[in-house]
Amino acid sequence: MDAFGTTNRRRFLEQMLKASALIGIAGMPSELFASDEIMKLTILHTNDTHSRIDPFPDNDPKFPGMGGVARRFEIINDVRKTEEHVLLLDSGDIFQGTPYFNMYGGELEFKLMSEMKYDAATLGNHDFDNGIEGFVKQLPHAKFPFLIANYDFSDTIMNGKTETYKVFKKGDLRIGVFGIGIELQGLVDEKLYGNTKYLSPIEKANATAIHLKNEEHCDLIICLSHLGYNYPDSDKVSDVKLAQASRNINLILGGHTHTFIDTPYKYKNAEGQETLVAQTGWAGIRLGRIDYFIGKKSKKISTKSHTVKIST
Repeated sequence: MDAFGTTNRRRFLEQMLKASALIGIAGMPSELFASDEIMKLTILHTNDTHSRIDPFPDNDPKFPGMGGVARRFEIINDVRKTEEHVLLLDSGDIFQGTPYFNMYGGELEFKLMSEMKYDAATLGNHDFDNGIEGFVKQLPHAKFPFLIANYDFSDTIMNGKTETYKVFKKGDLRIGVFGIGIELQGLVDEKLYGNTKYLSPIEKANATAIHLKNEEHCDLIICLSHLGYNYPDSDKVSDVKLAQASRNINLILGGHTHTFIDTPYKYKNAEGQETLVAQTGWAGIRLGRIDYFIGKKSKKISTKSHTVKIST
């Protein structure tokens, strides 16, 4: 008689098969895998790239050989080869910082982002550096939408050139993405933004998120923010304040303060739910990556994230 026993052997094999399956699906949260079908989404994100097309020179004291659009493109393509559902997003300040912007006014930046197949971006304060006229002039080169919920452009030539939000469908997932911009007054010369009206970022963010949740039936809601990460000694609205006052927002991808965040910070929102805040510094020297695992039935969410250093 087999001392191990048929029942024990079957149980052992089942456990081994489960273990093999978990190892084979890199980063798959076991607690979700055991009870529900998993939907995976990979988010790649940048912010404050500031016209940095080429890598920093090898003798740069802080970032030798780092950054560069060509290397970023390679990494993005490598991710797309291995992941089925990918979103590539940017949180503003695409313009200003190198002679490329001075010479071409943003044309090159938009063309390269289009080649990299960015899905959406929001506006930063430096994207107004050639005025709204200069921004509109370059828009035909951008094959992706600009999303902004709290700038009212109705009395400017930007009217109709941006969208409040966009819903992306990746497999069985619906992802709502919208943008929130920083107050321009006192930061940007008034003649550059004209009659653009700044609306409350927290009010507009929550109103947009409610719409995306209840009307668009989104499984995940992402805010592209150019508010800045945190201002601890100020009443100024930041990503931290937005996260804590928000409802229904799962992820805030920030910009403006050039903050390097290796792993997204977690905050409790107005309903006690978790909101993540991420940012990748500046100049395109890092690419942020957040992998979402969402239970198809339970809608339970788990994440795995890191930033990728871009170097030659």
